[in-house]
This record gives sequence, structure tokens and C-alpha cells, in this order.
Amino acid sequence: MSLSAIRNGDASQMTALIFPETVNHHGTLFAGAGLALMSKAAFLAASRRARRRVVMAASDKIHFRTPVLPGQMLELTATITRVGRTSMGVDITGEVETLTTGARHLAMSGHFDMVAVDESGRPAPINPDTMEAQA
Repeated sequence: MSLSAIRNGDASQMTALIFPETVNHHGTLFAGAGLALMSKAAFLAASRRARRRVVMAASDKIHFRTPVLPGQMLELTATITRVGRTSMGVDITGEVETLTTGARHLAMSGHFDMVAVDESGRPAPINPDTMEAQA
């Protein structure tokens, strides 16, 4: 798995190779494993934006559009869509690629609300300067 920054905005990408131990009895990516990957991507993007501890407050509009098979690469893009005083909205898209052909298509998407927290786990302000510092 890898993570990279996208320079033109509050976005990050994460890639994962799908292994057989993450599939269900149908031979496709288990939805719980897909949701875990999406939440990890949301966490990483929000952490990079806030530069402090973050937790997930909610997930919404999770769509598994097509099956993901073992041996395929899943590329998740996490985009910060909203920044409030203590919370952020993160949209996730997941494109699957068949490595032997290069064919790609949208496989999953979702929205996550992430909250910056202090050492006590209480909501904490997001520093508005972190965006400019990352540019």
C-alpha cells in the first residue's frame, strides 16, 4: 500500500493490491475490507490536512459499484471537500485496475466526516494555516 500527495488540492491517493484473504465467499472483495480501506484513506487525508489527531464521526453514501477481484489494484483517492472549525468532509473514490490489461473503472465511493481532536479526544480546532503550509 502506498500514499502520495496530490499537489493541486487537499487530496491524497492510496493504492492496495487485493489479496485472496480479503475476499468473501463470492470471490470478491469483502465489503468490510473495502470500507476499512476507504476509512484509512479518509483518515490519512484528514490527518495530513489537520496535522493533528483525527477520528471518524460518520460515513455516508457508501457505494460498492462493481466487484473487486483478487489480484486487482485498488486506487483510492481521498479529497477534502469541506473544512470547518473542527471537522472535515472527505470524499473517497476507488478505481480498480486489472494489472494485466490496464483496464480501469470506478468500483466504490463514499463520504466520511472526520473530526480533529486533542489529546483528551475532544474536538479541537483545525489550523487554517496548514493548507497554505502544504502548498
